[in-house]
Amino acid sequence: MVRKRYSAEQIIVKLREAEVLESKGKNLSEIARSIGTAEQTVIRWRKEYGGLSLEQAKRFKELEKENIRLKRLVVDLSLDKAILKDAASGNL
Repeated sequence: MVRKRYSAEQIIVKLREAEVLESKGKNLSEIARSIGTAEQTVIRWRKEYGGLSLEQAKRFKELEKENIRLKRLVVDLSLDKAILKDAASGNL
């Protein structure tokens, strides 16, 4: 089964479609089928993106990417510090 990746904007559009279908009285399985996803995917998307506008979702994704980049920097610096500490204690 091929796994699709949706952008934050696409997810929000699909969630808006789901809201419209829900207001028409459709249940979750019918909603998921009509927007082309699994029920669990709709639930997960609602948790993560529920109530966000397109601009907020874009900003959210940018912040997640920056957070990952900063975490990598911290790991690299911590590793450098540990190496220097080991080297300094070995010289004594």
